[in-house]
This record gives sequence, C-alpha cells and structure tokens, in this order.
Amino acid sequence: MKKVVVIGAGAAGMMAAATAADRGLDVTLVEKNHRVGRKILITGKGRCNITNNCDIEELIENVPTNGKFLYSAFYTFTNEDVINMFESLGVKTKTERGNRVFPESDKAHDIANALHKQVIDKKVKLLLNTKVEEIIAKDKKIEKVILDNKKEIQCDAVIVATGGVSYPLTGSTGDGYKFAKKYGHTIIDPKPSLIGLEICESFVSELEKLSLRNIKIELYNGKNKKIYDDFGELEFTKYGIDGPVVKSASCMMKDLSKNTYKIVLDLKPALDEEKLDKRIQRDFQKYTNKAFKNSLDDLLPKKLIPVIIKLSGIDENTVVHQISREQRKALVHLLKNINLTVKRYRPIEEAIITSGGVKVGEINASTMESKLIDGLFFAGEVIDVDAYTGGFNLQIAFSTGYLAGYYC
Repeated sequence: MKKVVVIGAGAAGMMAAATAADRGLDVTLVEKNHRVGRKILITGKGRCNITNNCDIEELIENVPTNGKFLYSAFYTFTNEDVINMFESLGVKTKTERGNRVFPESDKAHDIANALHKQVIDKKVKLLLNTKVEEIIAKDKKIEKVILDNKKEIQCDAVIVATGGVSYPLTGSTGDGYKFAKKYGHTIIDPKPSLIGLEICESFVSELEKLSLRNIKIELYNGKNKKIYDDFGELEFTKYGIDGPVVKSASCMMKDLSKNTYKIVLDLKPALDEEKLDKRIQRDFQKYTNKAFKNSLDDLLPKKLIPVIIKLSGIDENTVVHQISREQRKALVHLLKNINLTVKRYRPIEEAIITSGGVKVGEINASTMESKLIDGLFFAGEVIDVDAYTGGFNLQIAFSTGYLAGYYC
C-alpha cells in the first residue's frame, strides 16, 4: 500500500490527509502542536470565513499573487465543494455580505473539529506534538521522513502543508521553506500580507480603538496613481490602521523599502461633496450659535471630532455662523480626503497570511507535485499564492490540499 506523510495539520494538511486516505492510502499526518487547526481557530476573528460564494473566475481575481496558478485547483475542488463538505460533516453554513461563507454557529472550532473528525474517521494516523526534522529523497524520489524523536517513516510521498511564517505561535515558522530549499526549490522572500499598517501621521494614535464602518479607502503609489480602492470597515490602532479594507490594501503594496504609498480615507462615501456640503449646512444651521467644536456630534464619532477640527485649521471656539464658506468647503473636502502616509507593515508575525513561499513555476499546477522531486507535494500557504480577505485564502488551502491528496 502506498504510504504518504502529510506535514502540518492546518486546513490544507487535514484536507490533503483526508483526500489521500479516501483513496485507500496509508496516511500519517504530523503536527508539531498539541492540537490540529490552531490557525483555523483565529481566522475571521474566531468565526472562520471558510470560503467565498462567488464564481470561480472571481475567486481567481481575488488572488493577486499568482492567481492563474490556481485555475486547476479551484476548478477541481470548488467553493461549492467546500460548502458541501462541511454540510456533510454536520456544519451548517451561511453566506453573509460580500459572499463570505461562515459556519452558522459563528464558531471557528466547529470547522477545526469537523476537519479533525474527518481525518480520524478516515483512519489517518495523527501524530501530535511531533516535528518532522528532515525529508529524505534518493535519486530525486521521496524515500522517508525523519522525526524529531529520530524515528523514521518510510513513504512514497510527502505533502508539505506547513504554512508560512505569519502567526508563529500557531506553528507557522517557515519549516516548509527549509524542506523545499534542500531539494533545489526557489523560495520567494516571505513578506506580510493581510496585515495592519503603521502610519506616519501622529494623529492616528489619538484615535486608537476607534472603528469606522461604511468608509472608503483609495490606495495610491509614489507616482500618485490609484492602484486599489475598497469599502467597508477600518480600525485605528496605536501605530496606524487595521481592519478588513486595510488588510486587503496591504496585499497590493510591493516592497515598502523601495516604494511609497498613501491611503486616502473617505469618511462619507455615500455622499458626494455637494450633498455632504448641504448636510453640513443643515448641521451648521442647527448649531448656528454654538462653538465649532460642539457642531459635529451629529456627523462624526466623538473621538474623531478633535482630530478633524485640528486638521481643518478652524479654531475650535469659532462660533458656527462665523465659519466662512471657504472654510466649510475645505471641511467637506477633508472629510472625503484624509491622507494617511504608509510608514511600514506591522511585523510579519501579526500577518494573517504570508506572501511569498515556494515558487509556483516549480510546482505542477494540476497536481501540486514538485517538478524537481518525485513524490514531493505542496499545499496551502507554503506556496507563493495569497489572496484578499473574504474566505479566499482558506479556499486556496482546501483546493490545493485536495489536489495534493488526490494525486500523491
């Protein structure tokens, strides 16, 4: 019977192990943590956005790094297949805004537990608290793996599903890169993706923990060319900005040591400047004899008001009816154009996803097998593919895990 070792019991690894076992193979799943699916438990703020219920072409469009490499994977094991798999495992799902698919329970551990139960039910040998030290190949063909307790497992195939280098406490510490490099694979330098951003402007620290909904951001490069925009939620932090729209924007930024970027924040995207001006005129009429600092409560969150006043250049004690038309127009423009200069990414350890990894040109896109070593397969985040938020990264894990498990 063909023997397979899967390294890493995250979404991709458990998917690969269950798929290989389904084919009647002898499968051993090795996980260095004390439990499976640790990263699954923190995805989607603990709710676990398992996939996105859009069409396949849209899935590919939402993978800015090497999306075309995933054609075969996405068409072989689709987002519909992911939903059906979890329904068959007893996890009911629901689709929310932006076609994001979650478990009905809103509990990520229901997803991790279902995948765990599936590998156990399919008679996969699961080794927890165990680390693979080395993969051994002879004559460019997989022969065995050596564990940290010096035990050897003879095998015909190895599936590397070790993740990237983000969230190292979940076990993603770059082990897969070491294995791949040993046998001649090129590693595209890992960098953070889906990460918060540090901002140069000092006022952001005054807004720490302020969350804004229904805002719009536009991302501009150093040549002042717009390269991305998004609508949704943003959160200010001690160091800058975070939240779904910021994480997605971070995917679009290339090397920050060589390139500069700014984000333009629109607090009122539902109103153009003319309509917003009329809205502010109504508020100013209501508070005509009040100080400027007491006139914005209907328009903005309390925490944001002092910062907007400071940026507007209007004295906070100016009586509202004394504010000129030019000052009011400048205020309108400010509310739709707050400039935030990107200083750097937050540390890669905080990133949801690692961008970079094993070069896709050295992997067979139809099978996930190495083009350099027979029997060596890759699945999930260890490969140089990454996507926006919205369930796309877990779909990558499930689809590539399925291919690796099916063809190993």
